Amino acid sequence: MLGINRKLEEMETNGDIIKVGLVGAGQMGRGMVSQIENMSGMRVVLTADIQLDNVVNAYVKAGIADADIVKTTDAEEAAAAIQSGKVVATTDARLVTSSTAVDVVVDATGVPDIGAKIAWDAILNRKHIVMLNVEADVTIGPLLKKMADASGVVYTGTAGDEPGAIMELYDFADALGFEVVALGKGKNNPLNLAANPDTAADEAARKGASAKMLASFQDGTKTMVEMTAVANATGFLPDTPGMHGFVSDVKGLPEIFQLKEDGGQVSKKKIVEYINGVAPGVFAIIASEKEEVNHEMQYLSMGAGPNYVLYRPYHLTSLETPISIARAFIYNEATIAPWKGLQAETVTVAKTDLQEGQFLDSIGGFTVYGHILSAEDAKQQNALPLGLVDRHVQLKRSVKKGNIVTYDDVIQTKESTIWRLRRIQDETFAKRL
Repeated sequence: MLGINRKLEEMETNGDIIKVGLVGAGQMGRGMVSQIENMSGMRVVLTADIQLDNVVNAYVKAGIADADIVKTTDAEEAAAAIQSGKVVATTDARLVTSSTAVDVVVDATGVPDIGAKIAWDAILNRKHIVMLNVEADVTIGPLLKKMADASGVVYTGTAGDEPGAIMELYDFADALGFEVVALGKGKNNPLNLAANPDTAADEAARKGASAKMLASFQDGTKTMVEMTAVANATGFLPDTPGMHGFVSDVKGLPEIFQLKEDGGQVSKKKIVEYINGVAPGVFAIIASEKEEVNHEMQYLSMGAGPNYVLYRPYHLTSLETPISIARAFIYNEATIAPWKGLQAETVTVAKTDLQEGQFLDSIGGFTVYGHILSAEDAKQQNALPLGLVDRHVQLKRSVKKGNIVTYDDVIQTKESTIWRLRRIQDETFAKRL
């Protein structure tokens, strides 16, 4: 957002900063800590991770002296350390969500159930919550947003993640009065529904990435989840279950998103989609019925129309998260949130033949992948939301490869926070579908 830099500089000049609490000091968390340490008016004062060394490493890599890092699980000791200008490393996530020294909480765990706990606790403690956990958001985001609104705090996804970057294009075009025809993102690698941590291991090692995370990109799950978040924010839906996955360069996008009767490849407007060939970018397809607007767009070399493409060729993941932190704290605004409620669902599909009694693993694992449906279709099929899948979910009966896993197919051997919150969400919004 324009002007955030000046607002943050003004805060620092006045002796004030946004005090950030972070849960999760993995790759995303580390990058964010270092980025914020370069900024005015903001600091990550308290970070939690199950591995304390991860937190210390994140702070040291950000240029913070070891003597200025206080390791504690005690709330009073943490508050005193922050008051004296030091930062705190802890293994206790609840210390982050409950600390009076923290203004904005960031969840960078990537685990849906943990993200649910963090967001729930942050909101109950009346703190803004920024989610780098899209999997949790698409599962229980509408409930969390309703809670945050009632508590007077902001629930938001993050700038820099693809849904947030897409939302920036949408807001820009929608504010100007353009018709927004489609919203989408590029996919970095060919779709491989059978991808798992073993098949992704070599490439993950070369890239220094998690094999499980890479598998979730390759099998399409991450794309489905991200576009579900966009759907819930805008009301746009996939043109077909799972989306098309067209192949194109940026120049070809306007023609693809014309209706079939007009020579294009889609059946309706206001859709979400992914494209092989434009990664790592995000895009919005826009149009106008005004003759003068079309003349101006053509004069500006935006193409012949009737569709035009707005394309952003980058997204900086957690390095952009500080923008969402600042928007929440300064302007009380979300970057992206499920404003339209539960419009779409990423449902659970068997990655291989699954047997009765088998436990499911998790996103990017060996047993399941995600597939986007409209929320109405998902409800009619009693489909299991992917964000509810974890090692405590067991199959009551076998499910064939490629079939959707339903609620009727599974039992919980141990209830989790995200299951409980999803049940509350379903009861709260039951009449909307």
